[in-house]
Amino acid sequence: MTELDPVIHAQARLRVVASLSALGDGDKIAFPRLQELLAMTAGNLSVHLRKLEDAGYVEISKTHRGRTPATLVRLSRRGRLAFEEYTEVIRALLDPTPSKEQP
Repeated sequence: MTELDPVIHAQARLRVVASLSALGDGDKIAFPRLQELLAMTAGNLSVHLRKLEDAGYVEISKTHRGRTPATLVRLSRRGRLAFEEYTEVIRALLDPTPSKEQP
């Protein structure tokens, strides 16, 4: 059986990745909106986003909306695949039926 991805498995990062996976492929969310959805402090969210970014699971872009700086976050293709694999492992752990590989 495959191990759970430790980058995603931390509770706060799991919440971040699950939220981002609900967006369409390539869609972005503003940092303050993500912070509000997750009820996390800016500092806490930043730390977890940095860890996910270092793993290549999220992409963060800085831009401007008018004169106001804006930070946008999206789940990368690699992050989406990692989350899909993570959920498959969780489902396998929860499925009471034996694997076909077992005698």
